[in-house]
Amino acid sequence: MRAAAVRTGSTADSPGDKPFAWTFTAPLYVGAALNPVNSSIIATALVPISAELHVSVGSTAVLISSLYLASAVAQPTAGKLAEVLGPRRIFLSGIVLVLFGGLVGGLGQDLATLTVARVLVGIGTSAAFPCAMVLIRRRAEEAGLDAPPGGVLGGLAVAGMATAAVGPPLGGLLVGAAGWRWAFLINIPVTVIALAMALRRLPADPGPDRARRGFRTVADRIDLPGILGFAGSMSALVVFLTGLPRVEWAALAVFVLAAVPTVVWELRRTAPFFDFRGLAANGALARTYLRQALTLLGVYSVLYGLTQWMEAAHGISTVEAGLLLLPMGAVSALLSRPIAGRNLVRGPLIASAVTMLLGSVGIMLLTSHSPAIALVLVSLVFGVTSATTTVGNQTALYLAAPPDRIGTASGLFRTFGYLGSIVSAVIGGIVFRDGVTDHGLHVLGMVLVAAGLAVLLLTLLDRRLMGRGTPHPTGAEPHHPHQGAPHMSTTAPSALVPARTALLAMDFQNGIVPRAPGADALVERVAGAIADVRAAGGTIGHVRVAFTEDDWAAVPGTNASFSAVSEAKTLHHEDTACRIDERLAPEDGDIVVRKVRYGSFSTTDLHERLSDRGIDTLVLTGISTGGVVLSTLIDAADRDYRLYVLSDGVADPDAETHRVLLDKVFPSRAQVIDTAELRALLPYA
Repeated sequence: MRAAAVRTGSTADSPGDKPFAWTFTAPLYVGAALNPVNSSIIATALVPISAELHVSVGSTAVLISSLYLASAVAQPTAGKLAEVLGPRRIFLSGIVLVLFGGLVGGLGQDLATLTVARVLVGIGTSAAFPCAMVLIRRRAEEAGLDAPPGGVLGGLAVAGMATAAVGPPLGGLLVGAAGWRWAFLINIPVTVIALAMALRRLPADPGPDRARRGFRTVADRIDLPGILGFAGSMSALVVFLTGLPRVEWAALAVFVLAAVPTVVWELRRTAPFFDFRGLAANGALARTYLRQALTLLGVYSVLYGLTQWMEAAHGISTVEAGLLLLPMGAVSALLSRPIAGRNLVRGPLIASAVTMLLGSVGIMLLTSHSPAIALVLVSLVFGVTSATTTVGNQTALYLAAPPDRIGTASGLFRTFGYLGSIVSAVIGGIVFRDGVTDHGLHVLGMVLVAAGLAVLLLTLLDRRLMGRGTPHPTGAEPHHPHQGAPHMSTTAPSALVPARTALLAMDFQNGIVPRAPGADALVERVAGAIADVRAAGGTIGHVRVAFTEDDWAAVPGTNASFSAVSEAKTLHHEDTACRIDERLAPEDGDIVVRKVRYGSFSTTDLHERLSDRGIDTLVLTGISTGGVVLSTLIDAADRDYRLYVLSDGVADPDAETHRVLLDKVFPSRAQVIDTAELRALLPYA
């Protein structure tokens, strides 16, 4: 486990001392609710739309798939834009798009116009969740927290997946009372409220550097070719999936032709939009995506498949069907926040898998003669599934995602969820292709049982969710929109051999640590990394800069940096300012060296001491990135060490220097990883 406990935030009354006050979180919650509500609210309006526009019910399915497709592509794109251009800007832009989409849909007179409206709504609502995660991550780092209070992510969970279950009953009431146009018009008052709160309460984004405002510069930083390739691939994949069981060969061909060059392009970039290498190295994040897709396959099968069956086979009206699913939304909303308040992951995920299995078995037992109470019970069980999967996977996402890529990772998290919901629609179309019958419902239940078993195995057999393998916060220093994101080298990291590995904690001294951005959080992360390496059986090395009187006298005047130290007689080896921070205090068996230059090797016997232990792999942490870390890395590379740099374990007072080194310089000599990825590379104790 980590050496330091996760703090849960300030209890001060003033907004300035309470970083996650409701004034900050409320606009995020409202914005995050727009996408899931719009995803599901349309379900009860399809039949009235087909009747008024004189089109088949089947053709109205494009209103569902168009929003799914737009959202699947736009979610990670919005996350990337938030990381580069600023989350507040992207959040507000998204809200405006939703407002416009609501107007277009509410006034639309044909299916094509409504489809355009749904695409606008899909793109606009996709900005909220990844932007919220970026804002929450940055607010936590500014407050010196490893993670936000659990209630913050819990509120986001309630506003997210939990509200999707409210869509059908809300849609049923709106459509029944005011007509299908209110499935679109409902966005107008909600977005006006969200826009007003966001303009007033969300923190302003720092202004971008002038040198980084050009289109080409921004396009390169967001990896525009990667985004376009991802959009083309995802669009073709969705068209292919929604066409099943009839095989759309043209869509499959487009998918392959778009996906292959996109993958090749992304693998060659040091800062890709879709980081395949990073995802392969971060198994915890990949499994989180897969669990989310499989579980939402079950939840959305209930929202759509069960709703369709109740109306067609059970003879229940649209309004009644919506009301019967209301307990699902209520239970999901009520459970999400208290579960999230404890920052749990494994427990909620096990509960999610078990309840999905129970609910799926319940679906297999339903018939067209089942009483309403049986339908309500199934709805209640899946309400628990919805709450626990949203909380567990969302918290796992926050803890496993690289801090500087939390926006893109959050968007991809939603994309995988949409893939699950799209597959649920495909499966529903297959099992009900010959009519909506009890047999088709039971086949759907069997498919969901298989999916539930897969989710259960993914959770129970995931060692990252057990004991010291539980995902943990990986917060980095406060990240600003004009900063680039540190990324991994172009080759995937290999598993570490602890007996041949040493983590170097460099210049973490009382007089130096306070100068680092986000100093306390930085030290906590490094302490956690040290604990992980120690637990795995690796070596810890401590490097400090300090001078004796003889050292001062030996510094020549040609040394631009240390001649000033010599003249001022600073950094004396007995000064408290030169002592190693007590939170990282050396233990028996650690290597401790004192240096009188930037690098860790040139004026010490560190290389000999590492060689005596058979160490050929170094993990570098330190202050500053442009000083001891840069100097040590170059020297160690020349000495043929295998090198790793912890992107969230190094810091520099100059943000631009920090960014350029992590982005452009270090990857040519070392693997740039974060503390979560370090833990993934260590064997289990």
